[in-house]
Amino acid sequence: MRPDRSGCRYQRCGSDSLRCQRPTERWRALPRSGRAGGSTICSRREGAMSSESLLDAAGRRRSPAAMPGHNAGQAPRNKGRVYPADPPTVDEIVAVMRQTPPDRHGLRLRAVIVVLWRGGLRVQEALSLIESDLDPRRGSILIRRGKGNRRREIGMNGWAWSDHLAPRLAARVELPVGALFCVIDGPTRGRPWSATAARGELRRYAAAAGVRRRFAPHQLRHAHAVELAREGLPLPVIQRQLGIRTSRPRAFTCKGSMSRRSSARSMHDARR
Repeated sequence: MRPDRSGCRYQRCGSDSLRCQRPTERWRALPRSGRAGGSTICSRREGAMSSESLLDAAGRRRSPAAMPGHNAGQAPRNKGRVYPADPPTVDEIVAVMRQTPPDRHGLRLRAVIVVLWRGGLRVQEALSLIESDLDPRRGSILIRRGKGNRRREIGMNGWAWSDHLAPRLAARVELPVGALFCVIDGPTRGRPWSATAARGELRRYAAAAGVRRRFAPHQLRHAHAVELAREGLPLPVIQRQLGIRTSRPRAFTCKGSMSRRSSARSMHDARR
């Protein structure tokens, strides 16, 4: 960067900025690297911070959508859109699980589907699990911090443990200690798997399996609630399994897949 030899801003001084006797004008005329004080350090620090903000944890260039302030003040595309409680059927869930590959990534996705479907967990509750939260002997899963920072314990059937969670636990030993559903490859291996990546995987394999409906993690939670209600379990038991605390029974997810008469009968049985 060349020094600024333009005229001094003071009208009474006829010399250029470098020959001016005023220290402020001489300092402004010097290049940034030659200025005294902490200006060089601050500029280097600002450059490092800007370069770090452009890269993710793995050292890859971040997407513009992940930059701070992206779409600030703009409404999301799905604003005002209401998604119905339309859980997938058992055949559709099994079709998506069969579509996953037989490698470690497919094993992880199948275990996530099983935990969401047979356990009724929320997606963030499932992705926050660690290895010690699973108790195969009792067939239970411990949710340390659920919605509302509440702690609860749920149960799952033997098929989910023997066919999906047990192989996942065996494969998890090869990775660093951390979340049960973690990143498998790359510099961030062992770190928790993001909910955005899990949703994307579910959408991709659901489209490959030919599922013609919305296949989201919360839809699997709805499917678990509907199956429990169809088996005749009392509504308070279903709410306890799903981690819902309310003073009055409600047909939370069953209203989209059960008739009004069956929902009213379930609520009547729960009150008895």
